[in-house]
Amino acid sequence: MPPEPDAVMPGAAVPDRARSDACPGALRLHTADDGALARVRLPGGLLTDRQALALAGAAETLGDGRLEITSRGNVQLRGLASDCGGELAERLRAAGLLPSDTHERVRNIVASPGPGAGPAEGSADVRAWARALDEALCASPWATGLSGKFLFALDDGRGDVAALDADVTLIAGPDGTALLRLGRAATARPVPAGRAVAAALDGAREFLDAQRAAGLRAWHLRELPDLLPPGPVPLAPPSGTRPPLGALPGGGLHVGLRFGVAAAGQWRALVDAAEGELRLTPWRGAVLPGAPADRLPALAAAGFRTAAGTAWDGASACTGLPGCAKSRSDVRADAARALDGSAARDAALQPGAALLPGAALLPVHWSGCERRCGHPAGRRVDVLATGEGYRVAVTGGPQGRDTAVEVTNELMAAAVAAARRTT
Repeated sequence: MPPEPDAVMPGAAVPDRARSDACPGALRLHTADDGALARVRLPGGLLTDRQALALAGAAETLGDGRLEITSRGNVQLRGLASDCGGELAERLRAAGLLPSDTHERVRNIVASPGPGAGPAEGSADVRAWARALDEALCASPWATGLSGKFLFALDDGRGDVAALDADVTLIAGPDGTALLRLGRAATARPVPAGRAVAAALDGAREFLDAQRAAGLRAWHLRELPDLLPPGPVPLAPPSGTRPPLGALPGGGLHVGLRFGVAAAGQWRALVDAAEGELRLTPWRGAVLPGAPADRLPALAAAGFRTAAGTAWDGASACTGLPGCAKSRSDVRADAARALDGSAARDAALQPGAALLPGAALLPVHWSGCERRCGHPAGRRVDVLATGEGYRVAVTGGPQGRDTAVEVTNELMAAAVAAARRTT
């Protein structure tokens, strides 16, 4: 499974996208070492309790009994039999999770998950935008020309999902207005009230039409940054502030999962606490808008992360061994040992270590190979398995990749802890 490409620097050659992207879907399964993999798109991360239980049932009956929340708030099922595609599709259709066979891989929509309509009075409910955009995408024949990696982000004004480097980003303003940002542009187009979803679709279609006219092919707007005209409104960098773990100020709960993975039993505990609706987040967690605070102890006992302030904040990893043959190491096992170790605890408690809004330490991502599947956007600690240990570097900032340090497995935890305190 190919990773998301890193930023295309000015003057760099445009990636060769002559082939279609290989992103898995609910109908196009990906073959991995631990069986087939299906990725179920959940626009806005929105799930009813019935749909969530249907996913748990599919994971238990057809797969390895686990569910993975991805960096786009989707769900992956692993360990599937190669001949289960038909039964899986029927289960998803019955639950309302497969509204279009032709468009299922392009339904890539993230949305601010916090309860309420946003910080500013009169801001739009981005979850309504997510539902409307999904319906409009599925009704647009041209949209099948988008890659399975093309991403829409719907930000309620907090700046959380606007920091995810989406291809088309809507930022809610007062009274239903919005700003439309294309790719990584520092400017945006103003959008009048009632036109947000149409403007997002227009931006995606402009991208397809412009690259076709130029004789180019790309998966992302950032690969062709000069293809579309910039907007007239300057944008400040998005805050990237995530909802805090635990009880949310506006009501509801936010919980996280180690590497986004839940066994079916854990998943059912999540559904029980949700009381009707779940919003999966691009930070591999879930917001439960109807859940009372007294559900937190049960969720913590079930293995969910319910409070910030540990080394697990902002930590992620690719699948690694044994699920991926390309990996050089069991990166999740190595990462878990590093995050639970004394060096990580010391780093998390380091005075004055706040580096990003809403986070105590730089995000960190472990990768088993150079594809770096699932890495987060923005500045982060990059931990790459080499076969003899790990290469640790801070990357994703405006200055590009910092000098890397090669370490053994035994020294990796201390190197990562030090790198996460880098300013």
